[in-house]
Amino acid sequence: MTAARDARTTPDVIERTSVKRTAARIVTALLVTLAALTSGIAGAAAPASPAVTYTNPVAAQRADPHILRHSDGYYYFTATVPAYDRIVMRRATTLQGLSTASETTIWTKHSSGEMGAHIWAPEIHFIDGKWYVHFAAGASNDIWKIRPYVLESSAANPLTGSWTEKGRIALPLDTFSLDATTFTVGGTRFLSWAQNDPAVGDGTNIYLARMSNPWTISGSPVMISRPTNAWEKIGHTVNEGPAVIQRGGKVFMTFSASATDSNYCLGLLTASASANLMSASSWTKTPNPVFTSNAATGQYGPGHNTFTVSEDGKSDVLVYHDRNYKDISGDPLNDPNRRTRFQKLYWNADGTPNFGIPVADGATPVRFSSYNFPDRFIRHWEYRGRLEANVTNLADSQFRVVTGLAGSGTVSLESANFPGYYLRHRNNEVWVEKNDGTTTFKNDATFHRRAGLADSSAGVSFESYNFPGRFVRHYDYLLYTQPADTAAAKADATFYAE
Repeated sequence: MTAARDARTTPDVIERTSVKRTAARIVTALLVTLAALTSGIAGAAAPASPAVTYTNPVAAQRADPHILRHSDGYYYFTATVPAYDRIVMRRATTLQGLSTASETTIWTKHSSGEMGAHIWAPEIHFIDGKWYVHFAAGASNDIWKIRPYVLESSAANPLTGSWTEKGRIALPLDTFSLDATTFTVGGTRFLSWAQNDPAVGDGTNIYLARMSNPWTISGSPVMISRPTNAWEKIGHTVNEGPAVIQRGGKVFMTFSASATDSNYCLGLLTASASANLMSASSWTKTPNPVFTSNAATGQYGPGHNTFTVSEDGKSDVLVYHDRNYKDISGDPLNDPNRRTRFQKLYWNADGTPNFGIPVADGATPVRFSSYNFPDRFIRHWEYRGRLEANVTNLADSQFRVVTGLAGSGTVSLESANFPGYYLRHRNNEVWVEKNDGTTTFKNDATFHRRAGLADSSAGVSFESYNFPGRFVRHYDYLLYTQPADTAAAKADATFYAE
């Protein structure tokens, strides 16, 4: 664990000077007093994006997932099936409900000719009152002659309606091409996809074009990304699976890179929404991958993602596939065990997305922001529990809320990036340490989850299991278990799950 932290920026020691600490305590006291005098202030501090949790995996043997939240109140989900022979779809009113929703085959590959093999990466879109599925397919007599195609349905329910084949999306270059997605920026609809151009070199690149309708591009495409970094060329030279999310006047496009084994990962392109997106110079590639395999959590080859939103519309959700093992025998394309998974997408203070790590199977983790310092989160640093702002190493501030190690009716907080390590108090200081199986550790790492002492409607406080009356609270930005018998202490011991 220590080696993994060597390259991190050291916490700001200046803000921990005694002068600043004293000033912070004075400000805290003033804020608490103001909150007590002004009704509704505590509720106003609640996060704009409250916690959402899911249980992973959501769907076994479903790769290249795509989800659309529609105005009818349903989430529509489609993905690649292992046989590569059909397009399936399911729907539910909740994201977790997709895990048990019945699945319908809406289209089956042709018995011969085009669209007769390798039915890959379907996406469901609703455009101008009709449903469209964009997908890639090979030919029965040439399975690697993969091209993008489109289906259309005017039915209210795409699972039960009939589908019309709109045919192949005609691209100027008739070469291996796949993973088409469509999105709008400033009222203009675009198509982005992956394609090989022999004149450029091996592998696939990301292209962009305007669209005149959901199955036709207009004008000349532009290549906006080419695999040039080492992490984009492991096993195969790959940029594929573009997916778009927009926020704060920026267009963020994720893409998948390298072979589809444990080296598969996500990269990120960024452009201003007001820029000319058809100019390659408008797009900037983040120099390192933004989402990669994680041995500690047992997740490998995360990629081919999409984005959706939580049921309350307040949180962005990352949808992707991966495997829960590293070693694959033979061609990874023939390994059927890519699983669809969900986890919340967070945002850095500078407005960029923070993907964190592929979290462990089971319940997804949450973060806890401070009631009286809402830009600061509980996190661990060198095993010490503390409160800090702008935690760009996101997983340090994520914890799984699990059944208390000391018994039911209680909770324990397990580190997201170090499974098996828990927040525990030791000499009234809060640390993140590995569960050693002793009764002492289990008791120290167990808490009663209480309504927030300073905001009972939306906040949460954690009372020590074995020292009743002591709560997890911050003091000078470090975490302790102490009595919460003053207004300031109650504020320090109140957090929001995000």
